This record gives sequence, C-alpha cells and structure tokens, in this order.
Amino acid sequence: MPSYDGYSQNIPYPILTDAPDIETAMQAMVNGVVPQTVMRFASASARAAALVNGWVPKPGMITYLIAEDRFDGRMADGSWQALSPSGWKPLTPASGMVTQSGSPGYQVVNGSVQLRGRFARSNGGQYTTGTDWLLTTIPAAYRPPTYQYWVTPVEMGAGIYYARTQLAYDTGQVIVQVPPGSTSTVNGLHWAGIDGLSYSL
Repeated sequence: MPSYDGYSQNIPYPILTDAPDIETAMQAMVNGVVPQTVMRFASASARAAALVNGWVPKPGMITYLIAEDRFDGRMADGSWQALSPSGWKPLTPASGMVTQSGSPGYQVVNGSVQLRGRFARSNGGQYTTGTDWLLTTIPAAYRPPTYQYWVTPVEMGAGIYYARTQLAYDTGQVIVQVPPGSTSTVNGLHWAGIDGLSYSL
C-alpha cells in the first residue's frame, strides 16, 4: 500500500513493502501531482477535449489557456472562472463601421467581460435615429448567457446624447439604437461608445 504526502493533498508515493512496480508507482505519483499544478492547454476547447472520462476536471484545478492568455480556476459548481485579466483583445468593426477612438476591444476580469472603444460609420455619416446599427460581434467564447442591454453614450446631436446598446447572447452582435427623435444635425451623432460596459460570463 502506498503512503501519501504530508500536506493532505492525496499524492501517493511507494513504500519499501510495496511490490516492485516502478511504472505503476510513478504513474500514481504523476497523476496525483499534475492536477495540483497549473496545467497548460492550447485553448479552452483543447482543455475540454483533454479533461474527459477518467480525467475530468475537479474543483480547485487551475489552468492556463494559451490562446486566451488567461488563468482559469475550476469551481465547485462545475464552471471555469477566469482568475486573471486576459489582456485587451481587439473587436473588429462591423461592415460599414470603423474605429472612432479608444481601440475597441474586450477583456476578461474575474469572470466578467469588459468592453471599450467607440465606433463611427465608415462613410462619415450620422447614426440615424430609430435605426439599429451593428457595431461589432463578440467572439463565441465570450458571449453572455442572456441578452444584455445598456444605456450608452453617443456624440450629442439634436439634443440626443445617449443610445440603447444590445448584446445578443446567441450571435454576439452588439447593436446600438439612437432613440427616435428630432432629425440629427451635422453637428452630432457621428459616433457611439461602449466604454465601461461589462457582463458576467
């Protein structure tokens, strides 16, 4: 019978009275130690493919995802929660949109996605009131479980200085609508912002 480490981590090691079997002894030690380390995977999908059958993830595991540049922890409820900021990743403007300022992007911090940046129409035109405008699309791995809605800023015009922004959980589309109102003027409504928006994964 093997003995176990003194730190109560259930890591086995062979004792002198065990039958000689170096392969079994080393395998038990390795399989006991690896889940206690920071495990590295190419991506979240690679992690999901690897941790199956007899090697399912356990609460307390920590992984580093190379593609996402993120540390995750396994929770008791069976979810993975981000333990570190992922670093800002760029958001691509939708067709007909360009970056106005603020380097549009997203990052994950403690299980929440944060957004930033401002978008303008690529033709230099205004955001017509009462119309849905697709700004960008959030990648599938970072979409929320439900629809999200916010009141967000726009360049002031015709007395309008805010809009409603919607994020669809299924498509990841970020859509802004300036409230119906007076016809905008040449002095405003040329950009819409998503700075400070956040939601839980």
